[in-house]
Amino acid sequence: MPSANAIQDNPTVRLLHASLMWPLQLTPLPGNAEGRHWEVFEARQAEHPWQRIDDEFTDDPSQFKERHYREFVSFLPYVQRFLYGEGRSRHSSPNDPPGNSPMHVFRRHDIASLRLTLRKGQTTIELHIVHLDMYFFHDLDLIQLNLEVRARDLPLATVRDLLFRFGRAYPSGWEESGEGLHNVYLAEWIGHDGQVIARSDTERREKYLGYVCEHRSPCVSEHWASLLRPLVIEHSDEPGDLRYRLIEYQRMPIMAFLALDRPRSLSREDWVRIGLASMLHPDETLPINEPNVIEFEQRFCQDRFWTDCEAGPNTRFICTGNTFTVVGDAAVPFFTDGERGVLAQFRHQYFLIFLIAHLHRAALLVFSEVLVDAVNDLDIRDDNSVRRFKRRIRANFETFLRFTHRYWFHELSERPHVQAMYRMCANHLHNDAIYDDVRDEIREMSHYLDSDSQRRQSNTVVRLTVITILGLIATVTTGYFGMNIIAFGEGPVLERALHGLIASVAFISLVLFAVARSKRLSDFLEALSDERLTLGGKFRALWGVMHKTER
Repeated sequence: MPSANAIQDNPTVRLLHASLMWPLQLTPLPGNAEGRHWEVFEARQAEHPWQRIDDEFTDDPSQFKERHYREFVSFLPYVQRFLYGEGRSRHSSPNDPPGNSPMHVFRRHDIASLRLTLRKGQTTIELHIVHLDMYFFHDLDLIQLNLEVRARDLPLATVRDLLFRFGRAYPSGWEESGEGLHNVYLAEWIGHDGQVIARSDTERREKYLGYVCEHRSPCVSEHWASLLRPLVIEHSDEPGDLRYRLIEYQRMPIMAFLALDRPRSLSREDWVRIGLASMLHPDETLPINEPNVIEFEQRFCQDRFWTDCEAGPNTRFICTGNTFTVVGDAAVPFFTDGERGVLAQFRHQYFLIFLIAHLHRAALLVFSEVLVDAVNDLDIRDDNSVRRFKRRIRANFETFLRFTHRYWFHELSERPHVQAMYRMCANHLHNDAIYDDVRDEIREMSHYLDSDSQRRQSNTVVRLTVITILGLIATVTTGYFGMNIIAFGEGPVLERALHGLIASVAFISLVLFAVARSKRLSDFLEALSDERLTLGGKFRALWGVMHKTER
């Protein structure tokens, strides 16, 4: 039996349960595509292995597990309706949107495992795939890819290296030997028959360099690209109208559940490296002067259940925003219980917390991106460009309002720990600040559209005023000549023409004088209606119409 020192020096992760949550922005569908993104995706279901599912719940009570019930009751009613919809909708019209969840989930069943070679020359690691899901959202042009994997009996150092290299969309550079920097050396999707479905290609340096040089946008590794098909990356030469683009950095948000032997024997450095595993290189010396390291416990640790007694749960929660890690004792049955214990909570409650927090951040970044694209495409000298800009801004504003009322939550649960973990994750992602920034940007755009509309209305009023003035001149002139006081039609032609010219000039001059002195006339009329003003003051106001007064 290994000694306590051996366990401390070489801790083993008895159970690793990890979930990648990768948000991606969907580009607008072409004009000939009918329906929304998920509708087009589902309509082509025969062409790809993704299958539509409602959720993990079922209409059959015998298949409805206690973990599902515990998941459901952990959230507040409005969050429940967001996540699961309402039961009545299953038996009503399919066109009844209020009763349905705004999430549309697709799942793949053809991939059994993910085989990883972390570094060149190392032994491969086999990760069993638990779930492989893709989430679409109503009214939001984004998806979230969820990859849930499981492995047993891995050295802690290997797990840290895995968490650092696993969830990367593309290499951040290349080693002198040619392999990708900071990513796994080789990743392979393995089918149920043991055959390789797709593998990574991070060693193809020229592919990534050429793509960025041509498109000013990164491409993704082939094993991720194959997973997403028929969705294709935006600038790819592959055919397809379902396209996506990256929202953030190539490092994907990740959740990790680690069941260790005697976790309380870990040193502080071990904890820091576990909590910051996705951003801290395993071979790097611990940066002891970095604020994230100095204030690690205060910033990232939730130790509500990290008790000093051996009989306690001994569960530590670590959240940095992009990572969510739960560490506990493998010898405690409650911790590894997948039906009622911490593992069940991790896979259900905490997974949904992580999903919602990153949904908020991704959606807000997409809103901001749409505003930037609209402004970049605006040409104020082109009326068609201006009209397109207005349509895009108004559509974005309407979608943002629906997002605010349908997706934006500050409280998810009355359970203190669930709510605390959600707030910690949202705060580290700066969701509230991003929301305020996007709301202000949209508000400024809306104010711009309102002011532009008012300016155009003012121009229209000016044009109508000119037309009215000309019509007034014509009306007064014809009215004057239509009077029977003077027989205009009986004199000589020259006399009638001269008389008409004089009358027209007089009326035109009078109208032009009224227009030129309209401000002063307005002031005179206001003074005339002021009962507090004396008769002399009213005459002075009339005098001011004829003569400019100093103010």
